[in-house]
Amino acid sequence: MKGKKPNLQNVVPMKDDIQKPVPDAPEFLEGEARKVWDALAPELVRKDRLDALYAYQFASYCTCVANFVAASACLALEGLYYETKTRNGVQQKKRAAWGIQQEAMAGMRRDSALFGLSPVDALRLSGEGQGDLFDDAMKMLNGTD
Repeated sequence: MKGKKPNLQNVVPMKDDIQKPVPDAPEFLEGEARKVWDALAPELVRKDRLDALYAYQFASYCTCVANFVAASACLALEGLYYETKTRNGVQQKKRAAWGIQQEAMAGMRRDSALFGLSPVDALRLSGEGQGDLFDDAMKMLNGTD
């Protein structure tokens, strides 16, 4: 071989991760909801689960998380129940924050499924599908099992 040997110092390897633009959080998100957006949106974009078309659905999830955090903080400070005196005697009642927390958790579960934010939903969105119903039987019949 003739010529100068190649210098591998000047070769720039291709990146596996091509940076995709992360949609900006909607203007109406504030405080904790915006923090959730900033923390999760880049990873969802990297996994091709978030683009600008789905911004409001993801904003709904971020708001649910913010409500969950706020309600959980209230419950940690005030407790789950308060006592009230009624004509039937002293009763324990759930605080309003308990209901807010439960609604926020339901919203989180509903919206997180859209973006694969649980292990089950992540597998569902992985695109592997159900497979072939008769694939195992055909392998056994063909002797390729």
